Formats: sequence, structure tokens, C-alpha cells
Amino acid sequence: MQQQRNKCGDQIPAFLCPQNGTFFDKIIPAAGYFHLRPLQLEKDIPLIHEWVNKEYAVYWQLQNSTIEKVTDMYAGLINTPHVQPFMGFYNDKPAFLVEFYDAEKDRIGQYYDAQPGDYGFHILMSPPGTPIKNFTWNVFTIIMDFLFNDASVKRLIVEPDARNEKIHLLNKRAGFEYQRLITLPEKTAHLAFCTRESYKTALKNN
Repeated sequence: MQQQRNKCGDQIPAFLCPQNGTFFDKIIPAAGYFHLRPLQLEKDIPLIHEWVNKEYAVYWQLQNSTIEKVTDMYAGLINTPHVQPFMGFYNDKPAFLVEFYDAEKDRIGQYYDAQPGDYGFHILMSPPGTPIKNFTWNVFTIIMDFLFNDASVKRLIVEPDARNEKIHLLNKRAGFEYQRLITLPEKTAHLAFCTRESYKTALKNN
């Protein structure tokens, strides 16, 4: 596991500092090499555009989107101080997209009593290919290890679409505790939280 110096300073979590470049990687025995880097528009958008338009990505809500729309959306996210999208790689091949955000500064903070140290993420896997045992779970642990590696992170939050049964199973396996349903403009979502201690306990049980 490797993490470089946070160029934005300790007051800003490393995962919200795109200036850091590639700064998190991990080898999972019997699985392979994973690494994360901030999203790069020119390099990554064509692939992301392909992913979000596929049927499996329905909960990402960008199907039938043009490449211009996807580009504009991610350019906006990159320029939003409390949000940072990342590309994730498995054995140096693109494998997932993840968006990190400061929940206290995000719109989700209007739906619950947000606290300093609350951070959330959205994850989109690459299109299904040859099945790899526990692959999605391994990706999930990479993301959570990355977040909890930063001392400023006290609690993680997710707000998945209530209809997305697969992600609910994964969240609960990782230690997220589901609280209640909330109504967002584009979806009805579950509000769930996970502390560092809950995650550690979940890992012991897997």
C-alpha cells in the first residue's frame, strides 16, 4: 500500500486533492494489483461515456447521454472543491469509476445531521466480463481502505437507489448500517453509514 504526500495540505483529505496524481495502490494476494488516480478528462471520458450508456449502469442515470454531456458533467465535478472523481485500475486496466465527496458540503448534508468527517462515494464498475471471484468485493475494500487511510475520515455515507439490491448487499457486507429512506430529486435512496470500527469488524467476518 502506498500513499504519497498530500499536496493540498492536511486540512483537505488526500482523495479530494487531484494535484496528488496517482497515490494509492494495493496488492491483494490471490487477486491482483489495484490502484487509483484522479480522473483525467481527455484520457478517461471516452471510456466512461461507453460505460454509463450500457444497460447495467442504469442507476448511474446517464444512459443515452452524449459524450459532450458526460464530459461537461465530469468537468463540473472536477471543478467542485468538495468532490473528486477517480479512475480505478486492476492490473493496470480500467476497472471502476468512483466519485468521492465531502458529505457535510454536499447536497446530501441537507437530508441528515451531517458531521465533520462524513465522506461519501459513488461507484461504477466496468462492464461485466469474465467473472473473477470476489472482484467487486475487492474493489469495494480498496475504496474503503483508501478513505479510512485518511485520519480526517470519521464516517462513510452512501445513499444508493432503493431498487439496487446488489449494492445493498455489498454495503451491508462492508459494515454499513442502513438508517432510513430519503427522497432525492432523482431517486428514493437508502441512507447508510459505516464507521472505521464497523468496517474493521466486517473485514474480520469476511
